[in-house]
Amino acid sequence: MASGSTRYIRYILFACFGLSALYFLTTSSIPTPQLPNGGNWGSTPAAKPPASDPPASIPPPTGSSATDAQIGQTPNTAGGLPPATVPGERMNATFVTLARNSDIWEIAKSIRQVEDRFNRKFNYDWVFLNDKPFDDEFKNLTSSLVSGKTHYGLIPKEHWSFPDFIDQEKAKAVREDMAERKIIYGDSISYRHMCRYESGFFFRHPLMNQFEWYWRVEPSIEMYCDINYDTFKFMRDNNKKYSFVLSLYEYVETIPTLWDSVKNFTKKYPEHIAQGNSMGFLSDDDGKTYNHCHFWSNFEIGNLNWLRSKAYIDYFESLDHDGGFFYERWGDAPVHSIAAALTLKKDEIHFFNDIAYYHVPFTHCPTGEKTRLDLKCHCNPKDNFDWKGYSCTTRYFEINGMTKPEGYEKEQ
Repeated sequence: MASGSTRYIRYILFACFGLSALYFLTTSSIPTPQLPNGGNWGSTPAAKPPASDPPASIPPPTGSSATDAQIGQTPNTAGGLPPATVPGERMNATFVTLARNSDIWEIAKSIRQVEDRFNRKFNYDWVFLNDKPFDDEFKNLTSSLVSGKTHYGLIPKEHWSFPDFIDQEKAKAVREDMAERKIIYGDSISYRHMCRYESGFFFRHPLMNQFEWYWRVEPSIEMYCDINYDTFKFMRDNNKKYSFVLSLYEYVETIPTLWDSVKNFTKKYPEHIAQGNSMGFLSDDDGKTYNHCHFWSNFEIGNLNWLRSKAYIDYFESLDHDGGFFYERWGDAPVHSIAAALTLKKDEIHFFNDIAYYHVPFTHCPTGEKTRLDLKCHCNPKDNFDWKGYSCTTRYFEINGMTKPEGYEKEQ
């Protein structure tokens, strides 16, 4: 009994000693081990002290506040797009877009594509044209996206209406017939006004008179590759007047008498037909018939002085008075293309292989893997339309004696 009590007392003493030792260790002044960067084990590492004096404090962006941080929002930085990063000469050039207020989000997408891939480096102006006044929402958004100056123009009514020489009843009957035959845009009046305006009037708008070069941009396009040089300067330095990235055959049903009107023009104005022209691009029989090839004009970079020339004005007015914009459904693409092919020399027309572009439903993706990698392209070369059967780009290469880019066979 006595020995059991002794063991019990011994256990109590050992426990008291252990508790006393633990209390001493936890309340001692032994420093906590330090991390090499000044932080404590088990705590968030402290930042290294700056090697030099800290910069002046940056004011918070416009519209940001403590409330943003409290609710988990990250305030966006204020200010516009970066300044031009490519020094040197700028051409007297502009982008030009025909749009309506309802196109605002589609054109916003196009602007960002063009700015990010090209214009943030050059800051060229942008002209917007509309048959109705642009509203403040359209102006505010587009001006915030464009790195150059923006200009907003109203199309004169006489350029967006039926001319007095058009038989309205005949034009209406044509539209009804085309609707029955399900010809694309066949029953549209506004589409016909647009095609006529792009063919003969956009370059005569007062806002365009100040410029020498233009780059046409449509809503909802995509630009797949970086463009690191000034395309306008390239055109000037290489004596180019018109350029394209896509070519194809026109819908035969929309232009049944267009070539007859063209032949009437060439007969009346033989002085406007250039020596060394691109007739071979348009015709397989030296001009007797039209093969329907054209450059797709929703992308084009061109010289406005060429469009303002007597040759082009005579050409447009000759075609216009034949009535095909309304009695058929002539598009501005074949109208521009035929004019370029006949009134310019072959070497004044340029194909931009390195400008990757999409407009529904066709894609131009540069041929050549090295080109695509160098230009940080994100297009799929299998989508490239250039060497497929319905494209006319092979014909363009052939009449100019050009060698197709390496690797084109994989894209046929």
